[in-house]
Order: sequence, then C-alpha cells, then structure tokens
Amino acid sequence: MPDTTPDPSTVLPALPALSGQAERLIELGVHEIAGLSADEIRTFAAEAGAGSEGGGALLAVHPDRAPASALAPLLRRDGKPGFVVVDMPDVDAFTPCALDLPDAPLYLVTGIDRGDHMANWSPDEALPALTKEDRTPLVLTEGIHWVLQQPAALERNLCFMTIGSRLRKPDGALDARTPAIWISNGTGRDGRERRNAPKVGWCWWNNRHTWLGFASATGRRG
Repeated sequence: MPDTTPDPSTVLPALPALSGQAERLIELGVHEIAGLSADEIRTFAAEAGAGSEGGGALLAVHPDRAPASALAPLLRRDGKPGFVVVDMPDVDAFTPCALDLPDAPLYLVTGIDRGDHMANWSPDEALPALTKEDRTPLVLTEGIHWVLQQPAALERNLCFMTIGSRLRKPDGALDARTPAIWISNGTGRDGRERRNAPKVGWCWWNNRHTWLGFASATGRRG
C-alpha cells in the first residue's frame, strides 16, 4: 500500500468565514436552486458561526435541495465553467452511502481534508483507512461546495475523489463507478475548449490514480 505520510506542502488556506460562504452561495444563486431565501442562508450562517464549532467549517446545502448536476456548472477555473462528464448522466443518482447527512436543508461539514497522502490508493483501500481514523468521506455535492468556496482545493495533480456518494443498482449491488472532481485536460469527449475546466467525473472502485486523493471530514452538523 502507498505511503500514508501527509505532505505538509499541500496544506490549504482556511475556509472563509461562514458569513462569507453564505454570501458566495447567494451570489451564485444556490439559494434559488435549493428553494431557499437569501435570508435563510444568512441566518443559518450567522447562528452556526456564533457557535464554537463554526470556525473552519464548510457550509453545505443538502443534495436533495441542490444536486450535483446543478452545482457543477457553477464551478470556475481559468474563467471556464465546471461540467459533468458525458458518460455520467446519472450523476444525481450517486447518493450518500453508509453515512448519514443531517436532516436539514443546510448543514456544516467540519475538519475537511483533501487526502493527498492517499493519492495512488484505490477507493477500496481508502475507505477502511478513513473509517479507522474516524473520518467520513465527502459526498459529491460537499466536494463541489468546497471548491466553490475554496478554488485552491482543486489543483492540477492534487485533485480528489468523493467516495461518500455511490450509485446502487436495481439489484442492490453498488455500481463500480465512484465520483471524483478534477481538472480537464481538454481531451476526448471533454473537448479542447474545456481544457483546465473543473470536471466532475468518475473512476473505478478498485483503480488507483496518482493525482487523486480522498476528501474526507471529521463530521457534519445540522
């Protein structure tokens, strides 16, 4: 199994304050996607930010309110919008697996880490390691929210998977695809015009990729 020692050079800056994150979501129109008012988002951020657990947390909208297909185009890099790969038309069917999200339209995700030290691991290897560390893998929409608030979280050769989201087939088995967020090279069906754009795609459950870590958190709070 690959080395698990974190690289200190990949430490990311702190997330914006929750009040700033709220304004960012409002600016992008996420509140309208979620059927919420701007005041509802501002009030939640203000109340959550007043608590001791608010610092350094990510403000997330429940995927039932704001699905990945609606959030991905809001991503930006080099002035180019994000997109979902063409062979993932069922992206919104990748739902939380073996974890519980708060039963609320808005919630906080705490202690986020990109998992760079797990680059070149397979999801099958990473999940038990995260569980052993009492960490929970991010779901896809949480990963998108993170990049919306902190674009530096997505770097070339330092991107991440969100294995908290899985697709369950009609027979009950899990689909072998696992969601990830990375940067397009503008090749193949992406199209040259999308080079350097943020990309929501998938990788196989048992495959390794040197440029993909495993994003996780310490917990969630409604």
